[in-house]
Amino acid sequence: MTKEELEQCGCWFTDTGECVKDDIDLKKFAKLVAEKEREACAKLCDYVYNNIVADDHIKNMAFKIRARGQE
Repeated sequence: MTKEELEQCGCWFTDTGECVKDDIDLKKFAKLVAEKEREACAKLCDYVYNNIVADDHIKNMAFKIRARGQE
């Protein structure tokens, strides 16, 4: 996660770069984590499709995983 994404969840950073999580919005943070996890899974499907097995089911899985975040 980027610093900007964490700041959107309510984290802030000290002058030394330490992330302070006292006021974090857990719902926003959980949503961000889920988005990152979905994209990582979809990228794995893309990799498998492009480099190992060009099966349309795998390509479709990546599409469906990404669509879950758009609901």
